[in-house]
Amino acid sequence: MEFLSGLMNSMPGALAQGLIWGIMAIGVYITFKVLNIADLTVDGSLCTGGAVGVIMVINGYPTWLALLAAFGAGLLAGLVTGILLTRFGIPAILAGILTQLALYSINLHIMGIGTDVGSKSNLPISVDKYDLLVSARYVRDLAVNNPLIVLAIFSVVIVAVLYWFFGTEVGASLRATGANGSMARAQGINTDRSTILGLMLSNGLVALSGALLAQYQGFSDINMGRGAIVIGLAAVIIGMVIMDKISSNFCVRLIACVVGAIIYYIVIQVVLKLGLSTDDLKLLSAVVVALFLAIPYWKGKYFTKAKGGKKDA
Repeated sequence: MEFLSGLMNSMPGALAQGLIWGIMAIGVYITFKVLNIADLTVDGSLCTGGAVGVIMVINGYPTWLALLAAFGAGLLAGLVTGILLTRFGIPAILAGILTQLALYSINLHIMGIGTDVGSKSNLPISVDKYDLLVSARYVRDLAVNNPLIVLAIFSVVIVAVLYWFFGTEVGASLRATGANGSMARAQGINTDRSTILGLMLSNGLVALSGALLAQYQGFSDINMGRGAIVIGLAAVIIGMVIMDKISSNFCVRLIACVVGAIIYYIVIQVVLKLGLSTDDLKLLSAVVVALFLAIPYWKGKYFTKAKGGKKDA
């Protein structure tokens, strides 16, 4: 009984974090599934979004402008990775690692703006002093300032805008680049430009998620993006495995990223309530991603053959 009550008490927080990381997972989906690129920039751009969002609010800028600036900072991070990939010929994984590495120092300097030392690894922001859009303090309140309402609206708007965008000529070119680059080039599509655009859009969403996360938890930290790619992949894979049975529509797949993130954080809460040490969360994330990545392979290798064998008989 105590386990169930504790679990239910933690559910609002799990839903809120799932919605925040769901936005990040949509960004990961754009590179991992649409562009077919493994982009590791997100571990740095998530923190960049948090750092920019917090430092702007602290310096008196409105929250909406801070979120917009965080999105813009993410666009720039994706632009750098895209240039390294398309103009310098650096492989995608290495390009992402290089940008992520550079962002570590940049993020320290961003959070150190206005300080004597010029760099900072942690920057707190209190809802008592600043007008934040979301805060963990109100996650259990039955009021309009409950972050679940705001985050749900954010998720719906982002999915709707992306669904419209990928239906345009530019969006279709981006999808064609990821599906078959050679064929896309034969059709006159500038695949380098599409790749850069996809990386920018992806990291822009990741940075926006980071800004929302920093507000929600009340601080930005230099390590807040560490392992973010694993959580993003977990959300994408879980969502795909579950929602693909319903429909393969592009809109449904975008929603699946958010659903996958929510399920991931619910599972995390369940496991924590069962007594798992927080030190083992990264290990758990890696195991979850590995299992869900293996499911399509196992399904194709074992279950399809089994069905075929029965059919022949």
